[in-house]
Amino acid sequence: MKYRSVFLSVLTVFFSQLLFAQTAGINRPNVVLIIADDIGWGDIGCYGNKDVKTPNIDALSSSGLVFNNMYVTTSSCSPSRCSIISGRYPHNTGAPELHDPLPPQQFMFPEKLRSAGYYTALSGKNHMGPVVKKAFEMISPGKGPGAEEDWVTVLRDRPKDKPFFLWFASNDAHRDWQFNDKAPRYDPEKLVVPPMLYDGMKTRKDLASYYHEISRFDYYVGNVIAELKRQGIYENTYIMVMSDNGSPFPRNKARLYDSGIKTPFVLAGPGVKAARIQSLLSAVDIAPTVLDIAGVSKDQRIQGKSFFAILNGKERSTRDFVFAEHNWHVFQSYERMVRYGDWVYIRNGFPERQNLSGESAKNFPAGTELWNAYEEGLLNDRQKDVFLKPRPAEELYNLSADPFQFTNVAAADRNKKILLYLRKVLDTWIEETGDSKPKNPTPDRDNAEGKPLPGEWKKGEKPGEINKSSSINLPGPIIEKDIKITKN
Repeated sequence: MKYRSVFLSVLTVFFSQLLFAQTAGINRPNVVLIIADDIGWGDIGCYGNKDVKTPNIDALSSSGLVFNNMYVTTSSCSPSRCSIISGRYPHNTGAPELHDPLPPQQFMFPEKLRSAGYYTALSGKNHMGPVVKKAFEMISPGKGPGAEEDWVTVLRDRPKDKPFFLWFASNDAHRDWQFNDKAPRYDPEKLVVPPMLYDGMKTRKDLASYYHEISRFDYYVGNVIAELKRQGIYENTYIMVMSDNGSPFPRNKARLYDSGIKTPFVLAGPGVKAARIQSLLSAVDIAPTVLDIAGVSKDQRIQGKSFFAILNGKERSTRDFVFAEHNWHVFQSYERMVRYGDWVYIRNGFPERQNLSGESAKNFPAGTELWNAYEEGLLNDRQKDVFLKPRPAEELYNLSADPFQFTNVAAADRNKKILLYLRKVLDTWIEETGDSKPKNPTPDRDNAEGKPLPGEWKKGEKPGEINKSSSINLPGPIIEKDIKITKN
């Protein structure tokens, strides 16, 4: 009897601890990351766009945080996503160019969440390669024109005894346009045309189609939020809504201006109080932040810095610098950017080349109309950017005075000190992260008509490859004290 009593006591303690562990696991916060495709930061209602209807994201913003200065690391779909999932800069992931798959040895934060007991699932656009299979227990290509139609099903069918991380990735608003009844149709004649585009009917119709897909994305964001509430787990779930890069129009996608690399970023979750945040953030900061939310330790390969302290109100800012890069995206390129305060400095490694992307070629309506207007001499200076050849080797902009970055002030004597300072900041980042301009870079794949060039085409040397940057973990400067010189 004595041994039986001891055995029963031990058994009771064991099952009590097991039940506690399971309950604690269930109560750990959930995270849903929703990534749009090709939606510019200013093309959401809560960011000031009065033409497009995004009621669900706007409602989320009213109860959460709206980040005004979140930057992706590159304005190119697959390398941007590889950067988000690894917390590393594109040239450090080993997948810095369009359509490069993430190498098997690279870190992925959902894989670490999975090891820590989280259920992890991806639905929708992958674009990161087969390696992500080990990071997610379930992967779905998605359903419907925007690949969003099974998001609620994934949420309903998840195991109920685990916390979860869900990566929901839409195809909206990526070309080619598709229409359905889940979003309004927009009248092209009533839209405001962005100043870098030619104001013609082809462009207006193009924008109207783009806005339809943005509204459809918003519709499915609303469905996810409604399902979280229906299940009674909304209050224990962090929701992040963002885009992988800027809008698919000339001078936006693939470029290092805010219209290309600045992303909408709306976040709501437990203990988060509504506010608009001005702090600079980088997409490499998402990985360490999600790990902090889950109570999982940061991996040494992550180059980003957690902004979890902003979410719980303990800090207002976590970094002084953000960096971005423009590598091959249909057309050859090597550009680097740093933002500090209101200043943006861009360095062009190929100033002798026209700065094109697939979206600024003649194969889409807005691009076609822009090229036709250029050939007819109808463009103003703000609309001629993609036709410049040669281009400035350096560009400097003050966003408070010039939010669209139309006026390059790098040559102004009054800006010499800040120019020298940002040169040093960028040089330090390039050196510490092992970046390099390729000597035999990937060549153009298409011509200005958007058609493949004749002859065999293949990828060339990747940026940072000569320095083995894919194995370098240094992040470069994050705050001012990381720089050994002053800006004065």
